[in-house]
Amino acid sequence: MDMKQELEVRTREIETIIKAYLPKEEGYQKTVLQAMNYSILAGGKRLRPMLMIETYRLFGGKSRVIEPFAAAIEMIHTYSLVHDDLPAMDNDEYRRGKKTTHAVYGEAMGILAGDALLNYAYETAALAFDMEPEHARIGKAFQVLAKKAGVYGMVGGQTADVESEGEREISKDKLNFIYRLKTGALLEASMAIGAILADAPDREREIVEQAALEAGLAFQIQDDILDVTSSLEVLGKPIGSDSKNQKTTYLTLEGMERAREDVRRLFQNAVEKIEALPGKNPFLPELLRYLIHREK
Repeated sequence: MDMKQELEVRTREIETIIKAYLPKEEGYQKTVLQAMNYSILAGGKRLRPMLMIETYRLFGGKSRVIEPFAAAIEMIHTYSLVHDDLPAMDNDEYRRGKKTTHAVYGEAMGILAGDALLNYAYETAALAFDMEPEHARIGKAFQVLAKKAGVYGMVGGQTADVESEGEREISKDKLNFIYRLKTGALLEASMAIGAILADAPDREREIVEQAALEAGLAFQIQDDILDVTSSLEVLGKPIGSDSKNQKTTYLTLEGMERAREDVRRLFQNAVEKIEALPGKNPFLPELLRYLIHREK
C-alpha cells in the first residue's frame, strides 16, 4: 500500500466534505465567519474525520450520514486549536505554518471564532437527523460527540493541563489523565462514532474505543517528542512551547528513549486490537502505523 498516495486521496475526500458544510461569509457577522473558515481551511492532517470514516467503513458503513459528523469533529478540533493559540493559553503566532487566527483577526475575534466553530459543529452534526430520520443510533453518536468534547473529555483535559502549568511535579497518573482527555477524547469520539453509526456490536465498539485511547496517548507523547526534536518549518508551529510554558511532559518524567518506546508499544497495541476485529479495512491499521513515524 502506497500510504502517501492513499492519504492524499482520503484527505482530498475529507476536504470536500468539510468545505460542503462551511458557512457562507456574509451578513453583519461576516468577520467571524471569515475567521472560522480561515481557521479550518488552514490545513492539517484531518486525522479525526479520517479515523471516523475509516472506522465506519471497517464495520460496513456506506451511507453519507457519517459526513456531517466528520465535518463536525474537525470543527471541534479546530476550535480547540484556535483557543489553544490565544495569548491566555499557549500564545502561539503560527499554526500549520500559517499565522494563527488571533494573530490575523485579533484576540477578541479569535475567541469568538472558536466559540462559533464549537457551536457550528453541533449544528452540522444535527443535520444527520434530517438525512436519516429513521437511523436509531444518530442520537447516541451525537451524545458521544458532545460528551467527549466537554468537561468529561477534551475540556476537562485542557483544564487539568492549564492548572498544571508551572507546577514543579506532576504525577504520571495526572499526566496520563490530561493526555487521555485532552488528545485521546476526540480520537476516541471519532472512532466510536464511526462504529456507532455503522451499527457495530457493543463489544466491538468497546474494543475500538480502547484502541483509540491507546492511539491518543501515543499521539500526544509523539507531540512531546516533536516539540523537542522538530523545527518550525517541519512542524508548522513554534517548537519548544512546552518548555516556554513550563509544562511537565512525558519526556520530563520518562526521558526520550522511554517515550519513543511507549509510542511504538501503544500504537502497536491499538493496531493489534483493530486487526483482531471481524471486519476488515486494511487502510485503518496502516494509518495507525503511519502515525508512529509522523514528523508533524
